[in-house]
Amino acid sequence: MNSEDGWKLLEDYRREIDGLDVEILRLLNRRTAIVEKIGQVKEELSMPIYEPRREDQVFRNVLENNSGPLPAEAVKRLFERIIDEMRTLQHIRQQERLANGDAGGDLVD
Repeated sequence: MNSEDGWKLLEDYRREIDGLDVEILRLLNRRTAIVEKIGQVKEELSMPIYEPRREDQVFRNVLENNSGPLPAEAVKRLFERIIDEMRTLQHIRQQERLANGDAGGDLVD
């Protein structure tokens, strides 16, 4: 492969990555919207944010469905981060509700 072909190939791969990044972002925002709905239900049921068993279910689900090449440890770290961000968002929403005089509830899903 010559230099010109190499640069063209890199450009093609990077364009593909950019598209995948937008798709991942779309899916994360879709997941977040569902998490917010779960939060509303949990608030009505006076359930806590943190549910360790649910976290374990999430990890088990993604690890069982991981066909690689991403290692299991990396998948778990990514989903730990996603769950942490969902929890952070729920704390923010809870604070907003409290500031508006509403009761709060939260979740981990």
